[in-house]
Amino acid sequence: MSEPLTTQTMARRRHPIRHRAEYLAVLAVRTAARVLPRSVVMWFADRCSQLFHRVDRRRRQIALTNVRAAFPSRSDEECRSIVEGAFRHLGRHVFDLLRFDAMSPEQMLARVEFEGEDRMREALARGRGLVYFCGHFGFWEMQILVHAVRHDPILMVARTLDNPYLELMIERLRTRVGTRVIGREGAVRRLLRGLRQGESVGMLIDQHLHDRSAVTIDFFNRPASTTSAIAKLALRTGAPVMPVFALPLPGGRYRLVYEKPIDAPDPSDPDAVRILTQRCTDVLERYVRRYPELWLWMHRRWRVDSEDAVASAPSTEPRLRASEGHR
Repeated sequence: MSEPLTTQTMARRRHPIRHRAEYLAVLAVRTAARVLPRSVVMWFADRCSQLFHRVDRRRRQIALTNVRAAFPSRSDEECRSIVEGAFRHLGRHVFDLLRFDAMSPEQMLARVEFEGEDRMREALARGRGLVYFCGHFGFWEMQILVHAVRHDPILMVARTLDNPYLELMIERLRTRVGTRVIGREGAVRRLLRGLRQGESVGMLIDQHLHDRSAVTIDFFNRPASTTSAIAKLALRTGAPVMPVFALPLPGGRYRLVYEKPIDAPDPSDPDAVRILTQRCTDVLERYVRRYPELWLWMHRRWRVDSEDAVASAPSTEPRLRASEGHR
């Protein structure tokens, strides 16, 4: 069966030579990251990040505009410093992820400290599964690997990369520790099935979503269109919702933080989905305000002015009936 001609599919077919070149470049970096000392790898990561920051004017400008709007009281110099730090962090995240790809489970765990695991175990003990969420913050890809090695793998939703070769690479990286990855289409039903079976599921909460399944919340005092799936799944199943963040520590180490589960509103409240989504987003915002250079400022997070802008687009997620809730 041929692949449907979506916008993303067309993008993947349009640049086969560029995609191969990108893939070969990443393979070369991965090989170097496996054999060179971390200090050398991070030096190279910083140089690549500086080059990316310098030549990618469009993303640099998006990031600077976002930072200025998020921190209106900060000077232009401070905002530019945050943007430079965000580019540098992204480079380090990618290079460190390629290093982790070559590590054994024992080597991974030796580099990570854990905080809040008691909260996670208490949430799982309720027997309703667990919904993890994070954003493009900290070392979000690395935390997927480490969590699966330390505990049980999760069922997660991820956007398919435009480059099919890199998509296969990142999928292999995620699934080598048992993590199961599904695309957005039909994801809600599959996640719901997993929660009913007592599994843990994971999603990102800071991506723009432009369809009727989205909910508009405030993020840095600006309206942002956000997935409603996390709140809907939790309200229908009673599964706890837990933020998880991976933070850098000195000496090439990391701290994986399991935050306190989000307080869920009354499911009968007509505004419960938006309220719960807002509470989740508030936790992410608190972390971004504390460590602004660890968030991915260079993506277009804010694209709506009101809920009316979201309501005009068709939903890509199946609607869940009330009977598909608690069982």
